[in-house]
Amino acid sequence: MTKTVEDEAWSKVRRADERDRRHGGTANKRPAPETGVGVLDRAVDVLDAVEAGARSFTAIAEATGLTKPTAHRIIAALQAHGFLMHVGGAGYALGPRLLDLATTALRELPLRQVARPALEQLARTTGESAQLYVRQGDRRICVDAVESDNELRTIVRVGAALPLGRGSAGKVFLAWGPPSDDDVEDIRHSIATTRRRGWADSYGEREAGVASVSAPIFGPGNHLLAAISVSGPRSRVAPVQAKRYGPAVVEAANEVERLLGRG
Repeated sequence: MTKTVEDEAWSKVRRADERDRRHGGTANKRPAPETGVGVLDRAVDVLDAVEAGARSFTAIAEATGLTKPTAHRIIAALQAHGFLMHVGGAGYALGPRLLDLATTALRELPLRQVARPALEQLARTTGESAQLYVRQGDRRICVDAVESDNELRTIVRVGAALPLGRGSAGKVFLAWGPPSDDDVEDIRHSIATTRRRGWADSYGEREAGVASVSAPIFGPGNHLLAAISVSGPRSRVAPVQAKRYGPAVVEAANEVERLLGRG
């Protein structure tokens, strides 16, 4: 079977890991979990080290207790697989491949069923349409929606893939998740505001005449799972109403988190 670049990267890590153990390279370091797959344990240690945010190479080596050569090889292999990415000036951060895996995992979890009552309550409370989004790469995917009873209302079909750089739900994913490859410079200030106050709003960004308000849904371990939104005609969801809808979407997000067991 022909080896890929990724296969070769992991092969080098395994060989180097064996050398470190034979020569006592990690004798005084924090021991890896006893799973019997040392190279995997060390790779997970590296991912754990950057879970809370980007860290420098030296900081990762110190946090994991790995020798610098071993840390370098594992980081390179994780980058090859897309599990890590280098962020200029900040170091290494969790990579986009993890987002794809997380999105797939979410589809296997009862997120939609768990969130449905909160979504319906949000639509009743505000009188507007409500949506639930998950992130997939540089897009946000609508996984559930409840339409408003108003004749004039917004409609987002389930399965719709929308840009991160336009709309309040996209700002939520950018405020608490990895950066996007798309140009979002024009909403950078709005993203910072979103993170500060805990919810996002948008007015005519994705579609003229449409406004929305969104909040993040975090799971156990404080991982961003989804965004819950309310949207409607800009004439009804104006900035004044948005200040009222902000607490409503945050309350809906908190209810979903409670049902998911976030502690």
